[in-house]
Amino acid sequence: MSALVVQELSRNFGGVQALSDVSFSVEAGERRLIIGPNGAGKTTLFNLLSGIFSASNGSISMFGRDITRLSVHERARMGLARTFQITNLFPQLTVFENLLLALQAADKSAFDLQRPMKANRHLYERAEVLLGEWGLVPVSGKFAREISYGEQRQVDLLLAMAVQPKVLLLDEPMAGLSAAESVRVVGMIRSLPREITILLIEHDMDIAFDLADRITVLHQGCLIAEGNGEEIRGNPQVSEIYLGVE
Repeated sequence: MSALVVQELSRNFGGVQALSDVSFSVEAGERRLIIGPNGAGKTTLFNLLSGIFSASNGSISMFGRDITRLSVHERARMGLARTFQITNLFPQLTVFENLLLALQAADKSAFDLQRPMKANRHLYERAEVLLGEWGLVPVSGKFAREISYGEQRQVDLLLAMAVQPKVLLLDEPMAGLSAAESVRVVGMIRSLPREITILLIEHDMDIAFDLADRITVLHQGCLIAEGNGEEIRGNPQVSEIYLGVE
């Protein structure tokens, strides 16, 4: 079954068409790369998939269910998670506290406002396990504002994983990272189980092509090519408008 099916998806902002009749499908467990020049519509696509923007036209289905009109939190409840280009942590909370909030949001305890947080021992235990698995115990007690940008990006990914997603949208996870930090984040992405379907926006082509099973290319809001890495590298239209080859 396809994890995501996008059909003739469009989004207009006044007289500007940011995305125009985009259609594609992503199989369950697939790693799909979305590339294109600045302004191609990549982040608009992610905003539509996650429910931040509503579609002007077209439809989105996830594992056979139409989610086009569902809210952000309804999509999240179905297993859709996302990271952003800019980290989205609470700077005044510790890494551990940020993780606890993410775990609580995905847990039935989120609706029990009279129950003290410390009564949810299973969330504390889960947080400790996740931090250990991802090698982030050394920063768990630090405020989010105190850790490096690379560590913040890693924590962002951890928070997305805390909700046990079925579909994960990664919006430029390596943006602003050093070479060493990028290696660390790539390792985290590689370690994710194939039960999770991943859509990735990334500008580092060496990293992106290596991670992806298939690639979708956008240009001026339109889908212009799809294929594996070899097919995309050999596509003359992609080479001309994106890779800088005339």
